[in-house]
Amino acid sequence: MVATDSTMMASGETSMRMYVAEAFRQITGRVALPVIQVDFYPFAGLNHTIRIRKQKIYVRISDILIGAPPEVSRALAFILVARLFRQRVPGDHYNLYRTYSYQSEVVRATDLARRDRGRKIFSGSGGGVYDLDKIFRRLNRRYFGNSLAKPDLGWSERRTKRVLGHHDDVHDSIVISRSLDDDQIPEYLVEFVLYHEMLHLKHPARMVNGRRIFHSAEFRDDEQRFALYQEALEALESIK
Repeated sequence: MVATDSTMMASGETSMRMYVAEAFRQITGRVALPVIQVDFYPFAGLNHTIRIRKQKIYVRISDILIGAPPEVSRALAFILVARLFRQRVPGDHYNLYRTYSYQSEVVRATDLARRDRGRKIFSGSGGGVYDLDKIFRRLNRRYFGNSLAKPDLGWSERRTKRVLGHHDDVHDSIVISRSLDDDQIPEYLVEFVLYHEMLHLKHPARMVNGRRIFHSAEFRDDEQRFALYQEALEALESIK
């Protein structure tokens, strides 16, 4: 099995170098090629990188794509090279790659990689002002009839404003931005952000027409059940 995997990896890297070279010529219009190095890498998910240094292109592809169909690898090569040179990603390549990445077996492999290789970095649930455990219990009782199992809860390491909350189903965790742990932030706003993430526990993401849907109509309906829904939306706008 090890020999077979090594053979597949070497074959995949060779094919990807060929596709990157093709994409480079088409996108840049240059005939002369830089040295291209392609490696499969055990990323914690379906991630890929490309960079150019001293006339050499370095490409790292998630090892989840070892054995992917040739047309998918070629599409990814065009996507990466287009991004490298800040060109528009061709729609047909993007759609082909996205469709493949949302196949159930690929999604499962991605989730397993995130679970086994990734790690969540956040502090405990007790903040300087607000305690997420207490708020979770209150919301669970008020809106979910205590039906939700409590995931790992914590404050983010950084005070982010762009992403105020995040639910990670792979690591069974909810992280809330530390920027909300502030006595200038009304408690109902912290409640609303946590409530939104708790709704992901009740309404897990599902696949619809090849796309993973995180916020279904049922999710949005439940979101509006929050007692201070409009006030929370206005408060969100004021801090972004």
